[in-house]
Amino acid sequence: MQVTETLNDGLKRGFTVVVPEPELTEKREKRLAELGRTMQMPGFRPGKVPMSMVRKRFGDAVAAEIVEGAVNDASDKLLSERNLRPAMQPRVAVTKPGQNSDLEFTVELELLPEITLPALDDITLEKPVAPVTEDAITEAATRLASQRQSFDPVAEPRPAATGEQLTVDFIGRIDGTAFEGGTANDVAVIVGGQGFIPGFSEQMAGMAPGEVRTITVTFPEDYNARDLAGKTAEFEITAKSLSIPQVPALDDAFATTLGVESLEALRGKISEQITREYEQMTRMKLKRALLDALATRADFSAPVSLVDAEFAEIWRQVEQEKAAGRADPEDAAKDDDTLRAEYRTIADRRVRLGLMVAEIGRANEILVTDQDLQRAMFNEAMKYRDQAMQVLEFFKKNPRELERFRGPIFEDKVVDFLLGKVTQTEITVTPEALAADPED
Repeated sequence: MQVTETLNDGLKRGFTVVVPEPELTEKREKRLAELGRTMQMPGFRPGKVPMSMVRKRFGDAVAAEIVEGAVNDASDKLLSERNLRPAMQPRVAVTKPGQNSDLEFTVELELLPEITLPALDDITLEKPVAPVTEDAITEAATRLASQRQSFDPVAEPRPAATGEQLTVDFIGRIDGTAFEGGTANDVAVIVGGQGFIPGFSEQMAGMAPGEVRTITVTFPEDYNARDLAGKTAEFEITAKSLSIPQVPALDDAFATTLGVESLEALRGKISEQITREYEQMTRMKLKRALLDALATRADFSAPVSLVDAEFAEIWRQVEQEKAAGRADPEDAAKDDDTLRAEYRTIADRRVRLGLMVAEIGRANEILVTDQDLQRAMFNEAMKYRDQAMQVLEFFKKNPRELERFRGPIFEDKVVDFLLGKVTQTEITVTPEALAADPED
């Protein structure tokens, strides 16, 4: 083949490739001969069909097949011989079809930049560590007990206080008309508790069994029933009975209900769980600091095509959040041109950082194994508990879906590799500081 470079501008490259017509003719004739050996037609023995009839039946399809194969083979050879690493799939356009003439096509692509791996010995990260205190363990144990509280009916009817349970009937109406799903009987509601429309349970404070009260609430803009989202409704509530919470005491008997032999053993398990949670938060802080340090060293130009793709995905999410009424308050005062510029800067940083991480992984032969993907699949399934087997069956039937775990696994493996190379300085912080978002 003949290759002529037509563009060399930064990371952009362009080529014109010509594959000689005799080469295409040889491949076409060879393919037609293969088909002729198996072709069957009435009046002819297998393999004895005249080539003119084979060509008439398969000629156009074979010609297209040979051209497609020649374009693919020549493109691959071009990239291989010139050691070109495309940032995205090259754009290929056939300019001469290669039928009774040479095949000519153009290849346009954007290259991955040359990336100099950063020195790691000058990166020092603060490793925030929070101690697990006895108060934190007691607080967690108390939450466990409150989650297992029972409710006992009151002997004498009285107004309900926040945290107590009212059993009620209610009818919901919008503009005086009852709406679907707005009527229910014998519903247990924790006064001031969560799980209902904002303002619903709070307005039940002070209701006594036998009392009827009408309250007004507004459905959230992002309510899952779109026909109710953002609308104001009235609920006629009839209180039927009142129960008060009974929280089990923190003792050995309570521990045994959780399958633990004693309160001391329960506190030990809680301590281990909190320690794991703190370690996860520490790692997230370290990872963020590490990636920030790498970003300052990723001083190469990012391929425009990758930045465009990343920005398009970011902007799609921004518009979705805006349409759902969940836009970032800081964005509300900015016009689209300003926001686009800011988010394009974020997209450029993400691409450069992603390329840096990928190059570090490639240079150090960090791979995602089948075992890594299988482990991620089981971890994902365990999130759904009762539906775990259905999730596993889904991945079994759709093995390509496992590929969505590859990127995050690869990034984590590179991060773990790098954290083992950089200098870490341990500092003690409070659990609140450990959990805080750095942006806050």
